[in-house]
Amino acid sequence: MQLESLKVFCDLSETESFTKAAQINGVTQSAVSQTISALERQFKSLLIERSKKNFRLTPEGQLVYDYSKQILQHYDAFQSRVQEIKNVISGNIRLASVYSIGLHELPPYIKRFLKEHPGVNVHLEYRRHNEVYEDVIGNVADLGLVAYPTRDPKLETIPLRKDPLVLICNPQHPFAKSKSVKVKALNGQKMISFDRDMPTRKALDKILKEQGVTVEHVREFDNIETLKAVVALDSGVAIVPEETVKREVSNRTLAAVPLEGKYYRELGIIYKKGRVLSPAIKQFIALLKAPL
Repeated sequence: MQLESLKVFCDLSETESFTKAAQINGVTQSAVSQTISALERQFKSLLIERSKKNFRLTPEGQLVYDYSKQILQHYDAFQSRVQEIKNVISGNIRLASVYSIGLHELPPYIKRFLKEHPGVNVHLEYRRHNEVYEDVIGNVADLGLVAYPTRDPKLETIPLRKDPLVLICNPQHPFAKSKSVKVKALNGQKMISFDRDMPTRKALDKILKEQGVTVEHVREFDNIETLKAVVALDSGVAIVPEETVKREVSNRTLAAVPLEGKYYRELGIIYKKGRVLSPAIKQFIALLKAPL
């Protein structure tokens, strides 16, 4: 019995998906099934009750999971400690990030990190906010980068910086000539918005409600790039993090106007509670927390 087999079993137990367990471990679904069958022969017990509708560990399976998890955590801690003693920074970092952070915030940090630690491989996946949480909890990603991080008993959260929010519009829009715009001035405006279930949209709706402002949500999108493109066509205005529109403002395809008052988008790092962080992951977190 090898540690790899125990890891596959634990990943399957936590994700309840042969597909995700295979993805995490870089093997086929058939290989996952074969690994579970081999463990069941080893322990001479049924570990998983298999059915199309339900996935459930047997009492023996729960016992194997509990002890396997402890073994794997101790092994990860051992590996990390050895690397720290030898002052070695290597390995893999799997990141899951919402589009706006992954496209506009992370690139300079990743570039600097890889230059300082060429022995580390960083893999970045762009995901919707709910998928980032799922990937971290399901061990698909080591770290998640999200906006307005929410509390979850399965996760640890590290606050990062706050991005100023700005109003964006077509350069010919009347707001484009203003040095700043009051939130109340948006009353009745046509708004290009994020989807209703996105954290940034919920935060913006709260700001508008607190100011007694009613807008007309004419278009809603699940990503920042499409939203910016529609605003550039003069179809309406939008409120977005300042960092995400620097290129468009420089190219004069969009105008960004500061909002009067202090309005920010909060950023955070999430990782699974109880996870042993490798020296590489610790160094990457430290870099993200520091100004470039």
